[in-house]
Amino acid sequence: MKPLRQLLVSILVSVALTASIWAQTNSAATSASQNSVSAADIQALKDGLASALNQIQQLRDELRRRDQAVQRAQTTATDAAAKAEAAQLKATQQSETVDALQNDVANLKPVSASGLNSVQLRNAVLNIQEPTSTQAPEEQQVLNAQMESPITLRFRGINITPGGYAEGAFVWRSRALGADLPTPYNNLTMPGASQSQISEFFGSGRQSKITTFVQGHLNNVDLSSYVSADFLSAGVTSTSTETNSYTLRLRQAWAQAKFTNGFSFLAGQSWSLVTEDAKGIAPDDDMGKTNDVRPKTIDPSYNVGFVFARQWGLRLTKSFGDKFTAAVAVENPQATVTTHGNVNNYIFVQPGASNSYNTTATYGFNPSPDLIAKVAFDPGFGHYEIFGIADRFADRVFPCGGVLSTVTCGGSTTAGPNALGAYNTSKEGGAVGLSGRWNFARRVTFGVKGFGGSGVGRYGPGALPDVSINPDGSPHLVKNLMGLGTLELHVTKKLDLLGYGGVEYAARTWSLDSNANHFAKPTPVGYGAPAFNNSGCYTETVPGTSTFVSGSVSGSLSGCTGDTRAVIEGTLGFWYKFYSGPKGSFRYGTQFSYVTRNTWSGNDGTTTSRSPNGLDTMVFSSFRYYLP
Repeated sequence: MKPLRQLLVSILVSVALTASIWAQTNSAATSASQNSVSAADIQALKDGLASALNQIQQLRDELRRRDQAVQRAQTTATDAAAKAEAAQLKATQQSETVDALQNDVANLKPVSASGLNSVQLRNAVLNIQEPTSTQAPEEQQVLNAQMESPITLRFRGINITPGGYAEGAFVWRSRALGADLPTPYNNLTMPGASQSQISEFFGSGRQSKITTFVQGHLNNVDLSSYVSADFLSAGVTSTSTETNSYTLRLRQAWAQAKFTNGFSFLAGQSWSLVTEDAKGIAPDDDMGKTNDVRPKTIDPSYNVGFVFARQWGLRLTKSFGDKFTAAVAVENPQATVTTHGNVNNYIFVQPGASNSYNTTATYGFNPSPDLIAKVAFDPGFGHYEIFGIADRFADRVFPCGGVLSTVTCGGSTTAGPNALGAYNTSKEGGAVGLSGRWNFARRVTFGVKGFGGSGVGRYGPGALPDVSINPDGSPHLVKNLMGLGTLELHVTKKLDLLGYGGVEYAARTWSLDSNANHFAKPTPVGYGAPAFNNSGCYTETVPGTSTFVSGSVSGSLSGCTGDTRAVIEGTLGFWYKFYSGPKGSFRYGTQFSYVTRNTWSGNDGTTTSRSPNGLDTMVFSSFRYYLP
């Protein structure tokens, strides 16, 4: 604007000069007619006019240049608007293409992939755009980041995330158990067993796990589902002789609706509500995040003292902010029973039906589901839980089922055992548990858990009995106690050190059968009676024969009741992550465990007390690759 102001000033000066000349000329003409205008005055007037015309032309040129600049700005704005409209049209076309593709998938229209190579086909399924030479560097970086992120497929408005890991693991045990990776703690052999003289080695990939997490969202609710499976099951044709063809095992299969008001409802097979959480109360892999705090052992049986189950259930949870959560659940019941010396006057379990359950296993009569309630606190430092279980057991009693053949019972004219007067009976049990877990500087995790009650032995890895049987055939609940201590050290981002110590206890649960119609003299029956014979627990026997294999099998111990009093285990181990990132995770771990099975004292057939113990030393090793 400064040159324009200067030009206007010059024009004004020229006009003023011209006016002055004209004024002088008119004054001279009126004063004396003989006086005429000089040539110099005329030349000055011409020069002033020429200067004014030149400045006016400069002004016109300046205005023309400004008009051209304005026109160029308008052209640029028009081009930008046209490009924006084209981009919007392209986005609309792409959206229509995606909608058409989703519609084709929904209607299962046949698609020919003969013209696509494997990379193009994968990108088409995952809806990944092929990079082009025209993409800007920042667009290429965004695309690379998307391709390096964990795999999540979007289908008809839901996200589907596959996961899991492949494992190559082995276990070495100082005393043979005839077991793969999971340790049967309550089957640790007594000193006289032939297996106690032989070590064993098993290598396995059966703990490899496959998972799928599905998530969708409505107006005020998140919908999710999780399914996981491994291969730690055995069908009737499964062997490890040649093809190692073990069956697929269902681990979890649940669906959950989680509302914005803090309520959530879960149905299906999941970790029991008694299983400890890291924060609040939520199922494993809820919203893609693992929330349970299972021992990080290679052994699929985890560690003695860890309270858990994985079973069907219906669960209602309410979160009151971030610090307090409560939940109730009904879950699938079951019973483990161990009893000795009873007459045949009860039925407590039955073999599985051929079209439904495992025909080689037994299943208890379940009169009602297990009822579980839990509250969790997260005050800011530590995580705390209080939980309780109410369960119920039932059997059918036959008052005349175990009488001597010479006794008439129930008014029957036929002497000996009969089913007259049979009736059902039941017994209620339950337990309470407490747990606490603390993190120090995000490098040290310390936790304790305790659980105790009656009829809850199956909720521990030791698989101790829930129930024994009274002399009259009714259930007699076993008192159970469990405890676990946890210490985990996160030494570096790659190295974790682990330590666990746990115990499970089953109390003596026995009675003296004084019914003269059962035995000639009073006889102890039930679980852990001091008069049970343990004399043969230290003496090895010759092999026995089996119709299921070619050759002999280990002989069973004669005169060895060996009811478990307590199972104790200590574990040390580590996990080292060679790599953890967008390509997944590759890690190696080793676990050392020492476990003992202490039995209730019996006798040697006379009055001498005998308390045999089983023990085992185990070393596990594992290589795992986790999907990203």
